[in-house]
Amino acid sequence: MEKILRFIKDWMLAFAIITGAAAYLCYSHFSVFDPMRPYASDAVAVIQPTLLFMMLFLSFCKVDPHQLRFHRWHLWLLIIQCGLFAVLGVALWFFQQLDAIWRIAIESAMICLICPTATAAAVVTDKLGGNVAGIVTYTMLINIATALLVPLIVPIIHVEGAHYAFGTMFWMILSRVVPMLVFPLLLAWLVRYAMPRFHALLLKPRNLAFYLWCVGLSIAIAVSTRSLLKSPHGWLMASIIAVISFVCCIFQFKAGHRIGRNYAISRKTDDKTIEISQITAGQALGQKNTIFIIWVAYTFFDPVSSLAGGFYSIWHNIYNSWQLSKVRK
Repeated sequence: MEKILRFIKDWMLAFAIITGAAAYLCYSHFSVFDPMRPYASDAVAVIQPTLLFMMLFLSFCKVDPHQLRFHRWHLWLLIIQCGLFAVLGVALWFFQQLDAIWRIAIESAMICLICPTATAAAVVTDKLGGNVAGIVTYTMLINIATALLVPLIVPIIHVEGAHYAFGTMFWMILSRVVPMLVFPLLLAWLVRYAMPRFHALLLKPRNLAFYLWCVGLSIAIAVSTRSLLKSPHGWLMASIIAVISFVCCIFQFKAGHRIGRNYAISRKTDDKTIEISQITAGQALGQKNTIFIIWVAYTFFDPVSSLAGGFYSIWHNIYNSWQLSKVRK
């Protein structure tokens, strides 16, 4: 029994993925769930952001405001995300006669690369033993960079949404991603300084935020499964987008690990600090806000590319499951 429980803990995210997919399949195929159907979407719309807010609040309670500072690896990650997004955008502008299938493939890669770090990345980073303050800082930076860069590139490549003014697009993006990050952070700091005893109490259950994330992940995978199964696009297009999102996922995790390791070595720190830098930079670059991918694809790009968000959600969570298992061992 002990081995079974340990196996479940090691692969908690993998079980959350399987549970979410299986839950949707059962929900969609069995009539016993018919009474729930009129309320399911509204319930998810309330439960999902509530869970996200709670787990971010608990994670941010561990962040000292004085620890939020710029690191050199932040700059390299910004260069990778913004640079590759801009290069692919310029390529689409030069080759405007590309077949639709290639254009959608490039757009899928673009949004997988520029997508901001998932707000929940702080939860997984903490579980892996990374630097929560470092990833929170980068999450803020990449959200601002995305809000600036997407309105500049979208009109150049003449995709859907180019008729929006720069200021409108900037506000649309920023208002969608920042509140869920900033509000729990400010509340956590308020509790830290105004209610220190309550703050200390919140720090005792170390893994509570992670388990909340597992529940939220199951819901997110159920929603992604629904989107993928109900997609009207052919299996060829879906397969191409799946491969592209997988390549983007692995590339960004590995690039983040490499950059974090290099900068840790340059500071001549011990092995533990090197590992912390690797984990933090890898999560900052690899774990994405996949809801943002789906939204920005539907709003500004070809809606077909929104499939990249569903596939990326699966890939980066499988990768996180593997990392958690490796760290425990």
